[in-house]
Amino acid sequence: MRGLPAASTFWHNSLYMFFSKLRTGCVRAQTLKYGFPIAVLACLIVRFLAPAQAQQTVLPTVSFTCDFPGSEPDHYAISVPDDGNAVYDSNSKLNDSAASEPFHSDFTVSQASRTRIFELAKRAHYFEGDVDSKKKNLASTGTKTLAYKDVQKSTRATYNYSPIPAVEDLTAFFQSLSTTLEFGHRLDYYLRYQKLALDEEMKKMEEMANSGGLVEMSAVAPILQKIADDPAVIKVVRARAQRLMLAPAARGK
Repeated sequence: MRGLPAASTFWHNSLYMFFSKLRTGCVRAQTLKYGFPIAVLACLIVRFLAPAQAQQTVLPTVSFTCDFPGSEPDHYAISVPDDGNAVYDSNSKLNDSAASEPFHSDFTVSQASRTRIFELAKRAHYFEGDVDSKKKNLASTGTKTLAYKDVQKSTRATYNYSPIPAVEDLTAFFQSLSTTLEFGHRLDYYLRYQKLALDEEMKKMEEMANSGGLVEMSAVAPILQKIADDPAVIKVVRARAQRLMLAPAARGK
């Protein structure tokens, strides 16, 4: 394995020289003389380099999945790479009478939260081994899976409840993050189709933010800004949107 970087460098340089000659016509002449072997060799070099280069671009990533039938949402998954370009997917309802629909969101996780997530993953030994308490008398709170992946490892652990503090902290963070993003999902829908529902939804959101139940509210800042700027929305709701954008959670703290 230690020889791979050197081998990659050798083949990278060889490939560079090949295409340099190709541009000057040298290889073209050799190809005419010897047939296809040189072209075939070039293809093999490309195929050799591609997996090595792809491996080098794998970003360390922590992901969390929760499946809890009867809850809202009943399924969601969050993936946070160390560059902060996170992804959220869920099956959620916009109101009690609606059917569950797929919801997708791309957002950026703050540096402070990324540092916390990866530090907790490290404390939890990157979820190697069993993290579940195995207690029989605990109520089900959904099937949860924490996973870690980088160039060298790919590990995961599934649990209902874990007594490991780092796993508990990560679970609470990702659950709060899901709550924040689902608020943003509903606000976007209400702003477009049901403005009168914004008042009650914003009250709930502000209460949760004040109690510390929401995180990374910068992820929903765009919809909060739209609400604050919309003259068709009542002033009290617009004022709540402004306050939420100034909350500590909105600044990634």
